[in-house]
Amino acid sequence: MKITYTGRQIELAPAQLRKLEARFAKIGKLLDGRGECEAHVVLSIERHMQQAEATVAYYGHQLVGVGASVDLFTAIHSAAEKLEKQAIKARVKWRDTRRAPRPSVPDAPGEPEPAQEPERQVHRVNQHEKRKPMTLEEALLEMDKKRDYVVYRDAETDRVSVLVRRPDGNFDLVEG
Repeated sequence: MKITYTGRQIELAPAQLRKLEARFAKIGKLLDGRGECEAHVVLSIERHMQQAEATVAYYGHQLVGVGASVDLFTAIHSAAEKLEKQAIKARVKWRDTRRAPRPSVPDAPGEPEPAQEPERQVHRVNQHEKRKPMTLEEALLEMDKKRDYVVYRDAETDRVSVLVRRPDGNFDLVEG
């Protein structure tokens, strides 16, 4: 990441510059991974407060971090920290947005389009019909060869239960 410092009569020690470059390199990796971003840091002094404003352009948006402290290095570090939080938030937002798939186009002009799945239908069961409670044995008798499951109210527990026929011919009982 390229960092441009702007400020009058303000100097940073080489050790501090290395630390800040490492910090901004981390932000650059968050944003584009290649480290080709540019950061512009404006340093200013207002009475006894040192102020730093760091700006990075990210996909047409400006990410801005502002920090103020008595110490210049602490102010820049605070601005970089706020900038890093914004970068993480922008990256998550960019990653998590829903992107619609592109419509499929047939490869050849004469090739038919792939068949679409039929729409699923929901069939409502009339809940107002009062059925008498059953035991497990009655539910087994109620299930015939055509049905794979039976939903019934258990006579002993007065709860809804589901009896399901498994592919191997055995049964599963789901009690609610």
